[in-house]
Amino acid sequence: MKTKNLLWALLFAVIVLGGVLVYRSLGKGEGTVAVVSVDGEVLERIDLSKVRTPYDIPVSTPYGNNTVHVEPGAISVTEADCPDHVCIYQGRLTGSGIPIICMPHRLVIEIEGGDIDG
Repeated sequence: MKTKNLLWALLFAVIVLGGVLVYRSLGKGEGTVAVVSVDGEVLERIDLSKVRTPYDIPVSTPYGNNTVHVEPGAISVTEADCPDHVCIYQGRLTGSGIPIICMPHRLVIEIEGGDIDG
């Protein structure tokens, strides 16, 4: 009797795991839209899943200048004329979670939707 219950529990676990894997593979397109904004005003919305060739976006504001690097599946700040360069040190953003922020220039880059990037 215990063996039969163990087999049922194992079968249930396999079905649940399969369902989770199917759900994650179908939701692959989520969490790929990067939003670049200054002072809360959206400058660019970029679907990172559709980017094929890397490119740079110069962001010039009254507060300073940044260069935003866009590549397939990721976005980052590669140049900034702010004094601390924290936005550059934050690295590449590939999923939702912690945004890239340049406080002196009031620049925010975040990815909408999707799972938290761990």
